[in-house]
Amino acid sequence: MKIDPSSPADLSVQIADAIRDAIVSGDLIVDERLPSEPELADQFNVSRPTVREALKRLGAQSLIRTQRGATGGAFVNRLSYTDAYDQQVTTATLLLSMNAVSFETACEARYALERACAPLSAQRSTSDHIATMRTEIFRQGQPGLTDEAFCASDVAFHRALVDGAGNPVLSYQLAGAVEAMQPLMNMITFTARSREAIIALHTTIADAIEAGDGPATVDGLNALETETLKLAKSVFDAKTRKKPEAG
Repeated sequence: MKIDPSSPADLSVQIADAIRDAIVSGDLIVDERLPSEPELADQFNVSRPTVREALKRLGAQSLIRTQRGATGGAFVNRLSYTDAYDQQVTTATLLLSMNAVSFETACEARYALERACAPLSAQRSTSDHIATMRTEIFRQGQPGLTDEAFCASDVAFHRALVDGAGNPVLSYQLAGAVEAMQPLMNMITFTARSREAIIALHTTIADAIEAGDGPATVDGLNALETETLKLAKSVFDAKTRKKPEAG
């Protein structure tokens, strides 16, 4: 593992990147103990605080874990899909909130990914996944349900659809699409949407999955995408009409 002291990049970042690359390449294996802070400081010819900052970065990425005591130290972590899933949601949320991503682009990405998952979900969804979807549909129809609660239920419905595919890699890849992009879409469209229309589309999708009908599930998602884009257009058009009045 090497760094370039002449590089303008922060030394702690370089060290973290070097250790991360060693983990990814298999030079450092799961549960292996990293050299101590003094040893890493000597190896990279940097101060211990610089090493400590690098280790904090790796810990934040769940690539290493630290243990205290005589047998403690920093160890290569066994990253779980749960850990990776949470990071994917956080990263996607930040990207969407900090970058100029149009509603249409986010919508296109989200539904393209979910449609890819739909046939597998129709084949593999368990009774628990279907029960979750039915429960969320029932919840969405309750009078007095807040917009925030409706949005959370909407996300839970689609989370069950995705998880029903029975593929943890797909669930990880779709985490950002469902739990980052979808709330963004809800935040924009909630003022214009008809809950009854959304519930009807969710019911169509749940019926198709329960029947094991992949193409019908895709058709249901296509209809939901069309409805989402229509709602967004009505919101954006209304805002455009109000601008001259504000001036």
